[in-house]
Amino acid sequence: MLKIEGLTKLYGSHAAVDDLTLRIQPGEIYGFIGHNGAGKTTTIKCCCGILRFEKGEIEIDGVSVKKDPLACKRTLAYIPDNPDMYQFMSGIAYLNFIADIFGVSAAERESRISHYADLFDLTADLAQPVSAYSHGMKQKLAIVAAFLHQPKLIIMDEPFVGLDPIAAHTLKELMQEHCAGGGAIFFSTHVLEVAEKLCDKVAIIKEGRLIASGTMAEVRGNSSLEDVFLELEGDEK
Repeated sequence: MLKIEGLTKLYGSHAAVDDLTLRIQPGEIYGFIGHNGAGKTTTIKCCCGILRFEKGEIEIDGVSVKKDPLACKRTLAYIPDNPDMYQFMSGIAYLNFIADIFGVSAAERESRISHYADLFDLTADLAQPVSAYSHGMKQKLAIVAAFLHQPKLIIMDEPFVGLDPIAAHTLKELMQEHCAGGGAIFFSTHVLEVAEKLCDKVAIIKEGRLIASGTMAEVRGNSSLEDVFLELEGDEK
């Protein structure tokens, strides 16, 4: 579903991502872990076609992000760590705007908006302008928007930040349902307990380089994910 091959992204002479290779298969929830500045967000933005990259290749469902970025964007949904939306729009106007972009029919969008907004207790707030939303409400709105066109791949950057415990639980269930239906999810997180319980596979990145990857059992071994992460971080220093 997502193939990252030898990805290198430079800022001047600094490699923010250095020869990164990962594979995310249909049905997988894949966690992406690293300290601040490790290269997680840069990698994610390259995958979504937001940032150009100097070397390597990224394919989404067999299509090159470099060669056909629009086709790739139709296949995926992206939830950033800080949702940046049109503040003047109401919540419902924003969702209809996203549905228009992805060609979701009137009947389908009405049903899906109702379903997902109810799940996140957002329905009563959809008439309000986005400018009046808290960070958590904007995060919920971004999640609802991401599921509207039923993407094959959902890429998330710190999706649980700002969510209350009930909304976080709902998102975990949606992620599992999405992958059980053949979709795939690639997401970054600092919450190692969430990754440990939720992910099928995990990758750990430091200073742009991959230092561990595999199934959760392979990476964790007989330790906790937190212990492994701290040990690998220490070994790299």
